[in-house]
Amino acid sequence: MGDLPEYYFRVRENGAVVFRVDTENRQRRIDMEEIATVNINNGKIKPHGDRALTKAEEALIADWVEERRAVLEARDVDDILRAVDHLNLTTQWAQAKASDEQLEAVTDALLMAMHDLRSVLVRKKAERLLRDEAAE
Repeated sequence: MGDLPEYYFRVRENGAVVFRVDTENRQRRIDMEEIATVNINNGKIKPHGDRALTKAEEALIADWVEERRAVLEARDVDDILRAVDHLNLTTQWAQAKASDEQLEAVTDALLMAMHDLRSVLVRKKAERLLRDEAAE
């Protein structure tokens, strides 16, 4: 059992519960002691109960938060790129396969979502261009 990490992060919606992993006991069982909870949104680390975290534990958790934020950010971009692929597949479906009834069922919802997305993207692009011009 020497390959187990010393700490385990149970991911949850807004962060994680942090456990210390212990295999050095008489029963040779894996014991997990909850030591803290982490909020990924605000970076707050809350020790479990009356426990005080060591500086090393605080640093380990802070590193995990930084790595987790990077993973989530990369996933967001990947999800959007998948959405672009899905839009292309939807276009091909609408052009080549969709029946009139199927198109009737989805057209208004797609047009509204695409209009909303286009409005946001155009506004954000204009804001970036203006900010870049001001910086020059």
